[in-house]
Amino acid sequence: MLDRSDFSSEVDFRQAAEPILDILWNQVDELDLDEAEPQRTPGSLVILFEDDSVFMLSLQTPVHELWLSANYTAWHFLCEAGQWVERDTNETLILVLNQLLSDKLQQSVKLTL
Repeated sequence: MLDRSDFSSEVDFRQAAEPILDILWNQVDELDLDEAEPQRTPGSLVILFEDDSVFMLSLQTPVHELWLSANYTAWHFLCEAGQWVERDTNETLILVLNQLLSDKLQQSVKLTL
């Protein structure tokens, strides 16, 4: 898996991945939704919903991946040529996240990276 990654070290990965979480946190926070509360901690972005469901995006530093957990499903994103893609399906992180949030919130969500 690491041979597909843009990163040669854990430091490089963290320097690239932490800002992705910040960008996404800011955009979700700006949605100003009553039914969703984003929380940002080092290494993770968690979105808590009023129905007690949780979406979690977290750094998996040893494998240089971002892992997304939502609706009892997990996705594993690695960065190839500057694009965060799911390692098995090649779907982009932003496409998957927008679809999940749009379905959950029953409105169109268009986050960007």
